[in-house]
Amino acid sequence: MIVAEPSKIEEAKKVTTYDLSRNENGFLVELFKSKSGINTEAYLTCATIGAFKGYHLHRVRASRYVCIKGKMKIILYINGKREEHILSEDNPQRLFIPKNIPTGLLNIGDSDGWLINYPDPPYDPNLKDEQVDFTEEECESGAYLKKIELFDELDQNSVND
Repeated sequence: MIVAEPSKIEEAKKVTTYDLSRNENGFLVELFKSKSGINTEAYLTCATIGAFKGYHLHRVRASRYVCIKGKMKIILYINGKREEHILSEDNPQRLFIPKNIPTGLLNIGDSDGWLINYPDPPYDPNLKDEQVDFTEEECESGAYLKKIELFDELDQNSVND
């Protein structure tokens, strides 16, 4: 006789998100947690119609975005150069974004935009300085590159101490 584990309902944390002017621009929902219950292995980010999220980069983890609802423009700054990608529910694609790439999300559709992200490694809430925010001006001017270098120097100094 096969004995199955009982089903269970788990909490899925939902967080309202805001732009730099403190205007609500969507939400985030944790979809899948690690066995420890600490790290987030997949989440949904929603951007309301016309909303912008960003710019920020992740110092430790890469992102993998798939748009499952709406139409989103993903704006990246790679080595000081702007790069844009369109993801939409009509043409399912996965966009890989390496660590240390400033990223902005702009909803260019006529409904809420939903992106699933599979971060690698999974999001760890204990890494407080892992996400770094930037203005568009810092991205356009390349000033973000100096911030990355500063963080790398601080990391190196803490390893050597």
